[in-house]
Amino acid sequence: MSTTFAALSERNYRVYAAGSLVSNIGTWFQNTAQTWLILQLTGSGSAVGAVIAAQMLPSLLFSPVAGALADKFDKRRWMSWLQLGMAIPSAILGVLAILGAAQDWHVYLLAFCFGTARAFEAPVRQSFVAEMVGPELLSNAVALNSASFNTGRLIGPAVAGLMIAALGSGVDATGWVILGNAISYGFVLIGLRMIDPRRLFLTERVRRGRGAIREGVRYVRGRPDLLLLLGCVFFLGAFGMNFQITTALMATDEFGRGAGEFGVLGSFVAIGSLAGALLAARRPRPRLRFVTGAALVFCCVQIASGLMPTYATYALIMPLIGLTVLTAITTANALIQLTSAPSMRGRVAALYLMVFLGSTPLGAPFIGWVAEQQGARVALAVSGVLAGLGILGCIAWFVRQDSPSLARLRGIRRRERPTVVVDAPVE
Repeated sequence: MSTTFAALSERNYRVYAAGSLVSNIGTWFQNTAQTWLILQLTGSGSAVGAVIAAQMLPSLLFSPVAGALADKFDKRRWMSWLQLGMAIPSAILGVLAILGAAQDWHVYLLAFCFGTARAFEAPVRQSFVAEMVGPELLSNAVALNSASFNTGRLIGPAVAGLMIAALGSGVDATGWVILGNAISYGFVLIGLRMIDPRRLFLTERVRRGRGAIREGVRYVRGRPDLLLLLGCVFFLGAFGMNFQITTALMATDEFGRGAGEFGVLGSFVAIGSLAGALLAARRPRPRLRFVTGAALVFCCVQIASGLMPTYATYALIMPLIGLTVLTAITTANALIQLTSAPSMRGRVAALYLMVFLGSTPLGAPFIGWVAEQQGARVALAVSGVLAGLGILGCIAWFVRQDSPSLARLRGIRRRERPTVVVDAPVE
């Protein structure tokens, strides 16, 4: 099998990946429809930012607890229950929209409920991948997960936008699309049921109850490389990756387009994102310089996108945005999982997700406000500048720690401090 798809040689991962792909398409159904729904209800860019913040806020609040639970309980069973936890709020919101009863506070509340279930599910899913494929294929599996997510992003927004347009572009049209996401979680449940427990690469579960979260935080604090990665993803998540706000307002306010064209923009981002994930899957060793370099290039492209004069030129730059940001995020994710001790992987993944997803509630309302007050073009420039300055600050802090840190940033392998340490000791 090609090295790009090496992780699919494991049967457990194959059946899981098939169900996950359907669910990822459903996720982008809901992201697109939910954004269009709140725009129909309020017409406000700030409201779009508030919905995104409500959905991401639980990651900031609950991820440390979720990571401790991920290291403690049976991951496959825990994931099954959490699929239902995400499906139920989606189904309720879909029905309310179809009946014409949806109000803006319904969207905020159900987005928070959905985000809570996802905050607990994400670290379990991240660490469960290692149990399905083992350490040798983990980097490839992480990249393929990103490829699956962005395949969903390639298909989901365009299909969702076309469906909404075909159904009249009203509130009720978004409900049918959101219901599609609720149904998609059933495919993940089927995949989890088909997994053979005897073929899992199980790690020892954490038995003690107290101090697990503090231990995880202490472990990360002692690793400057992990802190650099967390800093980069924080600024990307808080200020850079507010595509639901900026693309929606660029499509509607700047270019006067509708739901179909808005959905297509999401798919153009996904073209580059999918390419970035597949390139990461072929890379044998993830390195810090790929994260920082790609993140800084993304910030420059983000600023340039706000200068595009037409809808066509804006759409054409979207793949480059997707390519650069996914190279940074996928490589950071792989590095965090590969270089963390197996017994700490769930908690470290949870801290990563808390910083990445939890940073959005801090930045999305501000970017939404800038877009509403000054326009989407200014919002894109502001987001690129703030993200870039933050990442440069993280790099400056990192290289001041010690000279081996600078060598690792440049991608130089040293025997005494290897780039990838699968069994790093727990402090």
